[in-house]
Amino acid sequence: MKKISIKFKITIWYTIFMTLLVILVLWFLFLISGNRVLSDAKQRLKDAVTESFREIDYEEGRLEFDHDLLDYLGQGIYLSVYDSEGRFLYGRTPSQFQGDSVLVMDELRQADSSQAHWYYYDYCNQIEGYGNVWIRGITSQEQTDSALSTVVRLALVLLPFLVLCIAAGGYLIIRRALAPLSDITGTAQQISSGKDLSQRICLGDGGDEVHRLAHTFDRMMDRLQESFENEKQFTSDVSHELRTPVSVILTQSEYALGEQEEPEEMRESLQIIRNQAKKMSALISQLLTLARADSGRQKVHKEVLNLSELAQLTAEELSASAAARNITVRTRIQPGIKMAADQTMMMRLWMNLISNSITYGKDHGQILVTLSEKDGQIRGSVEDDGIGIPQDQLDKIWNRFYQVDTSRSAEEGKGAGLGLPMVKWIVRSHGGEISVKSVLHEGSSFTFVFPVDTETDNSIS
Repeated sequence: MKKISIKFKITIWYTIFMTLLVILVLWFLFLISGNRVLSDAKQRLKDAVTESFREIDYEEGRLEFDHDLLDYLGQGIYLSVYDSEGRFLYGRTPSQFQGDSVLVMDELRQADSSQAHWYYYDYCNQIEGYGNVWIRGITSQEQTDSALSTVVRLALVLLPFLVLCIAAGGYLIIRRALAPLSDITGTAQQISSGKDLSQRICLGDGGDEVHRLAHTFDRMMDRLQESFENEKQFTSDVSHELRTPVSVILTQSEYALGEQEEPEEMRESLQIIRNQAKKMSALISQLLTLARADSGRQKVHKEVLNLSELAQLTAEELSASAAARNITVRTRIQPGIKMAADQTMMMRLWMNLISNSITYGKDHGQILVTLSEKDGQIRGSVEDDGIGIPQDQLDKIWNRFYQVDTSRSAEEGKGAGLGLPMVKWIVRSHGGEISVKSVLHEGSSFTFVFPVDTETDNSIS
């Protein structure tokens, strides 16, 4: 039984249940119809007796009996006529009948014999000119049984047909209902054997449980495929980013270990090694932070911060780096804006956005840092007039290791494409949203919005 498919199990139980239900209904119908047929037979017997008086006339001193009295034999009813003394005058009586010879007015009685079960009915009526006449009607239960046996034979013929129809119809319905489960199984087997995560069920529209399961499976596979592709891309990007500094470190180490090198050259090699090690350390630190964020293990330690002072301080610190490229950093910061936030993350937010604008800004350009509070929201932005971002790449800049202009970032010796993904996570971890607007060769503007925490406002005031 364990090896039988669910379709056959449900079909078997469904067929058994419906068969029992049909048998129960037929038994109930037989019970009702049997009583009804018996009642009709008794009523026909009474009607035949009472109507038979019309076929009797008294003329010229003798009783005349119409032959129509014998026509009731076709209905299985025997009629016999008696005088007031109970003497037989006319009609027929079945040879096996062994009922009471005493006539009883308007009473339906029963009589059993070794061969049959009988019903008989007596009635007395007055014939004009003659006097009282009795008529007895007799009928066998065989007539009733024959009608019921016809119904039973018909039911026995129809019952197997009904059972087959129930089984076939139930199987088709169950097979159609469970067909998506077979598709899910087949798709899962294809994915498991061929490692093709692009396979989908694509069941189509539908609101039942099976359709919802299929749609959930497709969405799950979309997320799995995206996760695997991100993991493959992540591994490739990390390998690429670490390969360059490792190669530089190895080359400079071999160069520094040369016996004929001057102390000054050795010092320069060690300086290069230190810079590359710093770059690797920063990269690994950012990767660890993002990995903890993905797994939900990166804690956000909130405290009440003066976000205005933090933004101003970060802008001033990075002004020297911007001045090296003749880029001017301007600020438009509303004073006294406070919120509950993680200080280290907020500083990294400003540093990543401003550093990104410096890296992709143009010489003699400008960067505008703004911060304001209005209508229950804290809104900040970093705007530059640099190289800009193509419209078809705006949604990709939040991907890890993605860089709009890799030559520019390599030339500057900064970043591995993790700054903006880090910014996005920091903003969302504080309940905010971030967006970007950019025009190619004209500049970009990154804007983030935080909701004002009323509890924090009350505690500050």
